[in-house]
Amino acid sequence: MSEASPGDSAVLWHDLECGGYSGDLPLWRELARQANGPVLDLGAGTGRVALELAAAGYEVTALDSDPLLLDELARRAVNAGIEVTCQLADARRLPAIGRFALIVAPMQFVQLMGGAAPRAELLAGVASCLAPGGIFAAAISDLGEAMGAEIAEPSPHAGDGRSWVCSSVPLRIRRKPGGIDVEWLRRLISPTGDVTEELHTETLDFLTPQELEREAEREGLIAEDSRELSHADGYIGSTVVVCRRGPPGRVSG
Repeated sequence: MSEASPGDSAVLWHDLECGGYSGDLPLWRELARQANGPVLDLGAGTGRVALELAAAGYEVTALDSDPLLLDELARRAVNAGIEVTCQLADARRLPAIGRFALIVAPMQFVQLMGGAAPRAELLAGVASCLAPGGIFAAAISDLGEAMGAEIAEPSPHAGDGRSWVCSSVPLRIRRKPGGIDVEWLRRLISPTGDVTEELHTETLDFLTPQELEREAEREGLIAEDSRELSHADGYIGSTVVVCRRGPPGRVSG
């Protein structure tokens, strides 16, 4: 739960559902040091990762398909006195936006593509945007583990007469062919106690690290490492698959 003025709803819910996670930030900083060049953050949202890396001195491009989230990211960058290039695009159709030493796909982003075919489009675009020897790192979660996670009943809240109260909690998880649907209950309570609720569903693809490694290799992205991120702050753990762009002849397209 957090208290805030409601502001733009897309920004509000993104921050509540994604913005509190920090368990992966040391790994992205480590990979940025290793890559030592421009960074592309896929599904950047309001800048959880992009702002962290830009503040550390890296040249960062933040890509997202939601203009409202990117506008908020740009505003936060200006307020922090740091520079981030914002790119509005669908990651499944990556435009020619330059060559990057590191491309990151945090928080199960590759599992939001909607199946193997659009994921292959994503990986082909990643390969085309990576500099020779560049690194691609993607976090994926074991959805079987997510299915077994305990879902707490959302607790009631009342307006305090001074501020808005906002909460977003996972309500149920349903298996579907090829993945799961996670249903979130989003609740907004005005200072006077008026309650607005809505259900939001997010679909994630079943994907193992080994499957992602095989798919990436078809696009010339050679797996060379994997890292485990443990459960933290209400977020399930994940495996980060780390690939390097192979010789140009192995990259499709």
